[in-house]
Amino acid sequence: MSTPVLELSGIDKRFGDVSVLRDVKLRLYPGEIHALMGQNGAGKSTLIKLLTGVLESSGGQMLLEGRPIRPASPLEAQKLGISTVYQEVNLCPNLTVAENIFAGRYPRCGALQGFRIDWSAVNLRARELLGRIGLDIDVTQLLSSCSVAVQQMVAIARALGVEAKVLILDEPTSSLDDDEVQKLFAVLRRLRGEGLAIVFVTHFLNQMYAVSDRITVLRNGEWVGEWKAAELGPQALISAMLGREFAASVASAAALSMLDASEPVLLQAEGLGQAGQLFPLDLSLRAGEVVGLAGLLGAGRTELARLLFGLASPDQGTLQVDGQAVQFTSPADAIALGLALCPEERKTDGIVAELSVRENIALALQARLGVRRFIPRAEQVVLAERFVKALGIQTASVETPIGLLSGGNQQKAMIARWLATEPRLLILDEPTRGIDVAAKQEIMDEILRLAQNGMAVLFISSEMSEVVRVSHRIAVLRDRRKVGELPAGSSEDAVYELIAAEHEHA
Repeated sequence: MSTPVLELSGIDKRFGDVSVLRDVKLRLYPGEIHALMGQNGAGKSTLIKLLTGVLESSGGQMLLEGRPIRPASPLEAQKLGISTVYQEVNLCPNLTVAENIFAGRYPRCGALQGFRIDWSAVNLRARELLGRIGLDIDVTQLLSSCSVAVQQMVAIARALGVEAKVLILDEPTSSLDDDEVQKLFAVLRRLRGEGLAIVFVTHFLNQMYAVSDRITVLRNGEWVGEWKAAELGPQALISAMLGREFAASVASAAALSMLDASEPVLLQAEGLGQAGQLFPLDLSLRAGEVVGLAGLLGAGRTELARLLFGLASPDQGTLQVDGQAVQFTSPADAIALGLALCPEERKTDGIVAELSVRENIALALQARLGVRRFIPRAEQVVLAERFVKALGIQTASVETPIGLLSGGNQQKAMIARWLATEPRLLILDEPTRGIDVAAKQEIMDEILRLAQNGMAVLFISSEMSEVVRVSHRIAVLRDRRKVGELPAGSSEDAVYELIAAEHEHA
């Protein structure tokens, strides 16, 4: 084994009294692709920010080629040879490919090498860098004319342009299709062959195993372990990320209630998909049925919810409601047919923090009725107070700004917003994220109650214990594909085994 090009030991990071990284270690070897794995909130992003000088560590040591370093800014990290390509490509679409590669460090010409940019050198060196990763394009074209995949390659070329020793790729495949992913992997293997140390952050297990040599797992801000990828199987990896062995079988509460199989299908998706976001899949829901949507982060659960609710447009397959083909051009079309969605990001996509509880609850119903049928304030108060009581929302008044409520009460208010529209199908995307245990219990009970009263529910959660508890049926996604369905009463074990299982794509 060669000497690590970059070695971290005892890394700590605190924000005031809050510790977000504790005694973390990382060893990056030249000529290796190193996967950094962990669930959302494990500390991966914070560690990357420390590596790249965005944040300063609170303790520990970083050695680059055996020398202590402490990058104080991204520019300083780049000068040391540590470059990063983020999930969202941070380039300028109004500049050319070459200009993007050398922005901020253009080659100069003239006697003083000071003021005049040597555009010939810019374009020549840009072509050389792109050639290094096997890309032959016109470097004088605007970046905006390039595909997302090409823009990703340009970002990598820019990162290599600083004589990088370490290249960090944060979710580089999230917006790429299969062919584009394979081209990116060919580039990574080429750079690995040149001796570069590459950090690969991803939530796609099959992609991680396809290209990685070594794996480090973080959990809750702590280092769990380092393994050679060939020596750590998918089930062991998931166990390391979760911090426990697969759970024993736990019968779901939904399994104890009888689902009337004679109920007609309310919603039917057949071959529904969107290029680069979700591979074609089938899914059906009946009245009174809770269908759990399980999968690790990045599996495609939110992407499916967006397609079903008209927030995104499928380019493959069909969608039927009550047996009739539909094409949603906007969420308004979905709402008109009785669909509702509580989004994953409560604070950014759900609540309007400055508005009152009353106004937030009335929002969706008012949108469905339109501006010409304004709901009088008195009716809004009656509506809000009814749901505050029914869902146990803890608030001093319905006039309290919703931003002052706890996360659990905000979440219950979001559910109330959609219940006010009397939906037939309620899509809940991570409804229990970031709330306390008691509030989670109340929301779980409410989901079961709604189903028993005839509502169809699509329940999306990263907490497998929640999924198996409330679901009559569980659809399992992995790497933006549906890999199977499980019946009520299935264990968490069964879900994770399906996620981890080898799957041959058709």
